[in-house]
Formats: sequence, structure tokens, C-alpha cells
Amino acid sequence: MFTDTKVQNIFEHYEARAYEEKERMGKLGFSGRDQFLLPIGPEVGRFLHSLILAHQPKRILEIGTSYGYSTLFLADAARTVGGKLITLELVDYKQDYAKDKISEAGLESSVDFILGDAVDSINSDLGPFDFVLLDIWKELYVPCFEAVYPKLSKEAIIAADNMYFPQGSMEHTRLYRKVVNDKADLQTVLLSIGAGIELTHRWSEDSEKL
Repeated sequence: MFTDTKVQNIFEHYEARAYEEKERMGKLGFSGRDQFLLPIGPEVGRFLHSLILAHQPKRILEIGTSYGYSTLFLADAARTVGGKLITLELVDYKQDYAKDKISEAGLESSVDFILGDAVDSINSDLGPFDFVLLDIWKELYVPCFEAVYPKLSKEAIIAADNMYFPQGSMEHTRLYRKVVNDKADLQTVLLSIGAGIELTHRWSEDSEKL
């Protein structure tokens, strides 16, 4: 999947961990969610990677590092296009794990890790952001979107994960989609990839729509 052997090795590590955790997660249920990888999966990872290569963003924002699965795809793409990934995480042990894996992959120079509340972290950054992955607890989608929206660059892209699953979060993801649709300068589409991706493009009269 990845041309860099070190990056590929870390991807395989993540895939092995996800496979091992699948049965244990079924027993503990979603109440133990912080223990598990909860990856976006290779299909979504490849899609985001390809989208970054095509769009060539300079500043990429990941809202929700978790253990760094999606970070690996974003960081590899950022390095390829000469961009920088800023990734936000609230939990220190998750960030530490992600940092270790990104370092082992040789991608540390392409990533800035920020620890703390997501909305506070976004508000502390002047922007702009050219590409955003929103993959945090779903009740935070709207607050994070409202914080990042004024800092989107002219033709920025937002990819929001988990539109279809888990079912218990759909109240929040539906509200997110409504808030996005209410913005006149955003064009958005729901893609049936992985657990569902809402892909949103900021456009103006002189920019191309999706």
C-alpha cells in the first residue's frame, strides 16, 4: 500500500492490532472505547491519502489523533506534497503511542502533535487550514466544525468520518450535516466509504465545485 517500507511496516502493525482487538471490543462494548484502535480502515485511509495528493494542501488538520492510524495516512501524504499535518488529541497516552509509531515510520518531521481540548486547540491556531479530517467523539463534531470553519482556506476540504456508524451517534452526525448544509459557501456530499464520509468543499464564484 505504501511505497516507503517503514511506513508500510507501521501500517501492518496497526492492522494486526485492529484484528486482535476486534473480538475483545465485542465483549466489552463501546463503554471501553478508549482502549481500542477504532481505525478508519484501509479503504478510507487510501481515499484520504489520494485526496491529499490531488489537492496538495499545505496545512492539514486532524481532529482526533487517537492511536495514530489515520495520522499515518495523512502524514505520509503530507510529506509527499510538502505539507504539514497538525493533529489534535486530548488523551496523553494515545498521543504518546501515535508519536512513537509516526517516529518509527520516519514521518515525525511532517507532523505537529497538539495535546489538549480540540476546540481550544483550534481556537489557538491562526489558520488557515486547507484540509481537515474530523474524527473525534461525535458529540463534538458541531463545536469543532464551528471553531474550524472561519479558518478554512478558500478551497479547503473537510472529511468527516462515521456518518453511518455507530448507530448511537447518528443524532450528532445528522446535526453536523445540517449545520454544514446551512453554510452557503460549502458544497457537501455523503460518500458510502467505510463508516460513511461527509466530504465538504469550500468554494467561491471563481473556484471549482466538487
